[in-house]
Amino acid sequence: IADRVERRNLIVAGQVILLANEAAVLVLLIAGVLAFWHLLAVSFVMGCVFPFIMPARQAIVVNIVGKQGLVNAMALQMGAMNAARVVAPALAGFLIWAVGINWTYVVAIAFYLVALSTMSRVDRFWPEKVALPKSMFADIADGVRYVKGEAAVRTLLLFGLVPILLAMPFQSLLAVFAEDVWDVGSLGLGILNAAAGLGGLIGSGYVAIFGDTDRKLRLMMLSVLLFGSSLFLFAVSPLFVIGILFVLLADVFVGIFQTLNNTIIQVIIPDHVRGRVMSLLMMSFGLTPLGTVPIAALAEVMGAPFAVACASATLIVAAILFYLLSPSLRGIDATSREALEAEDGERLARPFPIAAAGG
Repeated sequence: IADRVERRNLIVAGQVILLANEAAVLVLLIAGVLAFWHLLAVSFVMGCVFPFIMPARQAIVVNIVGKQGLVNAMALQMGAMNAARVVAPALAGFLIWAVGINWTYVVAIAFYLVALSTMSRVDRFWPEKVALPKSMFADIADGVRYVKGEAAVRTLLLFGLVPILLAMPFQSLLAVFAEDVWDVGSLGLGILNAAAGLGGLIGSGYVAIFGDTDRKLRLMMLSVLLFGSSLFLFAVSPLFVIGILFVLLADVFVGIFQTLNNTIIQVIIPDHVRGRVMSLLMMSFGLTPLGTVPIAALAEVMGAPFAVACASATLIVAAILFYLLSPSLRGIDATSREALEAEDGERLARPFPIAAAGG
């Protein structure tokens, strides 16, 4: 969809639906008739909306800032998401305690209105068209064929799956560490989750400040290896406070890795397939449960520390092998530079920006 329609309006339409979703819950709360099936319906609507607006959000970033400013923009976007992981649960809990659930939803709706107002002021950006209009399924097939035919894009998408499948499922075992390993209960679990979110925020901030380098591959490889190492040390940590430190560091490094991986993909792909490639990228994040099954099964038999230690060691070995066996990955810095130089040439040859008038 993000390659077929104007991207800003697609995002705004999705935000309107999400706003109506929250407003419906508030009305049901005030009326005193909110039931469990209502929450299921609301969750279903959210699950249907996000696959449409998330690729559009990713794609429009390049339209707004250009490829030269993409590192900082992607870092800020990832940083905002990680900040929400830290702040939103704490803020919601405080508001529920202070003013009740109804007013908490009022505040949430106010945030949606601010986001909607802000997004409506962004310029409109139509995706580039390079062929005659096709059916939606034909466009999807073209996107898949593009990824299959472009070694650099295919390599980065697959390399991004390495931590998603092998190590990110450790988050599903944080409750086991809190309850069974360190005996710190729900409070300790909340601290671990907050540390993870803070780590992701720090990682994104690091990329925003230091990530705009010509040697992104070196930083990306270093971050994924340090992610695996930090995760291993988290798994074998004898004390809760040490575990907090290493879960924070693990998310710092995976935040750096994911931000750089996503940024390089955005740099090297052309605009006419950007939405479809971003959809595939978003789908890859949904594969985390596939990695959860084996790590959870191993944790059931051998314990959570052993399972996470094995997963982190496997991640380190897999990342090294991927680098050694993939010429496309080793040449990704050159590919990225060529894409940036090509955009510079196009911008010099084009007297006016593509963006239509906002409003």
